[in-house]
Amino acid sequence: MPQPDRIVRPKTVLARTGLSRSTIYRKIAEGTFPAQIRISVNGAGWRESEINRWIADPVRWQPEGAADEEVRPQELAATSTVTLSR
Repeated sequence: MPQPDRIVRPKTVLARTGLSRSTIYRKIAEGTFPAQIRISVNGAGWRESEINRWIADPVRWQPEGAADEEVRPQELAATSTVTLSR
């Protein structure tokens, strides 16, 4: 049975990443850091697995599934058709 993913609080994320609070929230807005999840009305945290993935490779980190949604220019050109009418 796989181990459940822990939710880590901001204090733990700050200590593990070495980033400041403002840098973490800026990176979340830019899409270069995992987003928080709500755990209560006044509480939020991060999935530990996402923080571990970010720590392992912060430059190439992407949200899970983001690579699947990426559209490559070659694919776009192959599927696009242009219809001209007069």
